[in-house]
Amino acid sequence: MGGSASIHSIEKDIFGHDGLMGSQVPIAVGHAYQTRKPTIVVMGDASAEEDYVLGALGWASTKKLPVLFVVEDNNLSILTEKRVRRNWEMEDVAKSFNMEAFTVDDNPVMLRNVLENWDFESPMLVNVNTIRKYWHAGAGTDGDYFDRYEDEKSILGTEAEQIDIENKSLVEKLWQQQLEIQ
Repeated sequence: MGGSASIHSIEKDIFGHDGLMGSQVPIAVGHAYQTRKPTIVVMGDASAEEDYVLGALGWASTKKLPVLFVVEDNNLSILTEKRVRRNWEMEDVAKSFNMEAFTVDDNPVMLRNVLENWDFESPMLVNVNTIRKYWHAGAGTDGDYFDRYEDEKSILGTEAEQIDIENKSLVEKLWQQQLEIQ
């Protein structure tokens, strides 16, 4: 299903946003506050600049809510680099709220190592440095950066495929654990 309002599924505990950039973050924090269930929310680095996102991070930390904040950080808001928009990083902001926080590259091994340490009882933020292929708006591309994945596969060979399989298994295991808790 497409569109902001149509990505909610109460039966599956999936909530989208209401059309405002980053509004899924306070929605997720509200869900974690009400249910006390581990909650995962994904946002972009530009969404992190919205005041209600920062307030939601602070509230989650104050109430020690089980929320995993995942920031897809491609260094761009539309076509404007972060350094033009701000002089701070999400990891530092989260740590200032006394929250565990990490910045990692979009590397399955690094992500797995960080996620294995989440206790499902308190908030944590993972800022993932990513590279996008297509512009957020328009039909342009961001150059040759997208070829990085193919380069990594050629260097790592079958190890890259094994890492991908292991990460999918880890995610399935974590979701199964959460279903059993419910």
